[in-house]
Amino acid sequence: MNRLKELREDKDLYQKDIAKYLNVDQSNYSKYELEKINIPVSILLKLSDYYNTSIDYLLYKTDKREPYPKSIVEKESH
Repeated sequence: MNRLKELREDKDLYQKDIAKYLNVDQSNYSKYELEKINIPVSILLKLSDYYNTSIDYLLYKTDKREPYPKSIVEKESH
């Protein structure tokens, strides 16, 4: 199963819900899930924050769902 779809369905959300959060058309979000178009980095960042996971997990680079620890610089900016 597609990871984006799996994560979305785990939260009992519809594509339109995530599309609204991302400020994109539902049809574009559907294409992300179907892997018909590449996901922009800015969208990947939002998705990884929303689902509390890493971009690597979204892109199938790892099977670990947990996000990476925050860097010192990132911690200081929050």
